[in-house]
Amino acid sequence: MFDRRLLFNFDWTLLLTVLALAAIGIASLYSATSGWETTSTPIYLKQLSWLGIGLLIALGMCCFDYRHLEHMGFNLYLANLLLLAAVLVVGKTSMGATRWLDFGVFNLQPSEVMKIVIIITLARYFSEHGHLQGHTLRELVRPFALVAVPVVLTMKQPDLGTALLILFIAVVMILFAGIRRSTLTVLGVLGTLAAGGGWFLLRDYQKQRILTFLNPENDPLGSGYHIIQSKIAVGSGGLFGKGYMQGTQSQLSFLPERHTDFAFSVFAEEWGFVGSFFLLMLYLFLIVWGIYIARCAADRFGTFLAVGVVAMLFWHIVVNLGMVIGLLPVVGVPLPLFSYGGTSMVTTMIGTGLLLNVSMRRFMF
Repeated sequence: MFDRRLLFNFDWTLLLTVLALAAIGIASLYSATSGWETTSTPIYLKQLSWLGIGLLIALGMCCFDYRHLEHMGFNLYLANLLLLAAVLVVGKTSMGATRWLDFGVFNLQPSEVMKIVIIITLARYFSEHGHLQGHTLRELVRPFALVAVPVVLTMKQPDLGTALLILFIAVVMILFAGIRRSTLTVLGVLGTLAAGGGWFLLRDYQKQRILTFLNPENDPLGSGYHIIQSKIAVGSGGLFGKGYMQGTQSQLSFLPERHTDFAFSVFAEEWGFVGSFFLLMLYLFLIVWGIYIARCAADRFGTFLAVGVVAMLFWHIVVNLGMVIGLLPVVGVPLPLFSYGGTSMVTTMIGTGLLLNVSMRRFMF
């Protein structure tokens, strides 16, 4: 039964920060898509409905103790692996990628769900296998195997961005769990060799993205068009921006994918450096508050759960912003609570629900 005393420990700071970011994102989506002629529901209203659904899920998750997930972790992992395998057999193909399962009413992207599931799975593993001296290479074989299988299945869809994010989340959780210095050295060498050899495993369009990142001006009207227009939009915002719904790059349709991957470029053009700085401070506060929740968690499982969610948000923010300002290759990673996308919004809100759950039970042992 739900303990009413938990209501006094509800983390309003976290919830209001998330809602503030989502509200700014929806207002920016309204500006970016206001000139579109469509007979269906406008993009910003769809995003608002996904936020409402995500919010209900997040609040619903607060009603049960997160420690029950510790016993469900591996079952969730196996179920999600089956869904990832099913995508390769009966998945829905769109724009050259097969990433979704069509359930009639909605399309499910299992690789997005895997971000949450791998957090729960690794949180259980490391909460049960703690080592004061740090983990050895042999002790990390099982967690590496748990991560490698979904990463390979996700890359086969192909979805390099999501596969890398699953890997990045796992690396943060493994480093937080602690590894011996000698093991870290060996992993560093193996990681460097794998990064070099990984080039030959990439598909042609993925190699082209990396080459475009290194020199976008080599094909300014083709593969380099997105990033060049994005940098123009961000730079032309100046100190205070051009004003809400006054951005020329977005309103005159020079900026592609301005409602998804490049949503931040629209905001930066309209609100300039000052507005962008305020938005980044909100994201920084969200990350710092998540770390605070991890530090105050009542048990190891809760700590690892919060660390995993913070890692997920952190890498989404870093990779997306790195993409739009030309510091990283374009790999299709959305900005949490800002880029349009139902699965991304719901996944982020599930992560928010986990943080709320851990935070409000920090005084219960």
